[in-house]
Amino acid sequence: MIKALVFDLDGTLIDSAEDLCAALNRMLADEGLRPLALAEVVPMIGDGAAKLVERALAAAGGGRSGGGLLPELTQRFLAHYEPHAAERTRPIPGAAEALAVLAAEGFALAICTNKPEQATRRILAALGLESYFAAVVGGDSVPGRPKPDPAMVLAAVHRLGVAPDEAVMVGDAPNDVLAARAAGLPVLLRRGGYTAVPAEELGADAVFEDFAELAAAIAALPQAALAP
Repeated sequence: MIKALVFDLDGTLIDSAEDLCAALNRMLADEGLRPLALAEVVPMIGDGAAKLVERALAAAGGGRSGGGLLPELTQRFLAHYEPHAAERTRPIPGAAEALAVLAAEGFALAICTNKPEQATRRILAALGLESYFAAVVGGDSVPGRPKPDPAMVLAAVHRLGVAPDEAVMVGDAPNDVLAARAAGLPVLLRRGGYTAVPAEELGADAVFEDFAELAAAIAALPQAALAP
């Protein structure tokens, strides 16, 4: 019986690449490094702020990431990013409407993202999505345990008050599949998210492209027979 849905954020519910790229380029400018094009940044997204900064520094020519300075530069990136996290970020078309339908049907909804929790909540509020989610688990909500570790997914499920076999993970990338499998959840992927590997090749239970297809994908899962 599916009672809850745990959503990834970037690439699944929102297109945040432009704001992430802008903040990275401000940080890179601080280091005297070249700016990155949006097409360079998109494949870097999904493993948390520190990994994003590490990849950006490598692509731009190095900087001061050695010698234990990556944490400092990550904080500088976040200082550039968090106040501007929703300037050019928008919901994926159809996502808000799908969330409204799912909430109205009685599903409990959570966010589970490697993005820091404060930035996540800022974006959800700015985009008018905050009220749909009973739980928000960010990359710093469970210290040292970002996806693909299942701890974040399990924390989201626990906060919703359901069991893992009563929830479904909805994401767009390999980390979502790995974390969901390790946590014991089925997983659905949105095609066209932030992944270099096509969604169909990541081992999800089903893949959808348009959010209008999400309800049918949920209903087709074996556990969905007694869904709300």
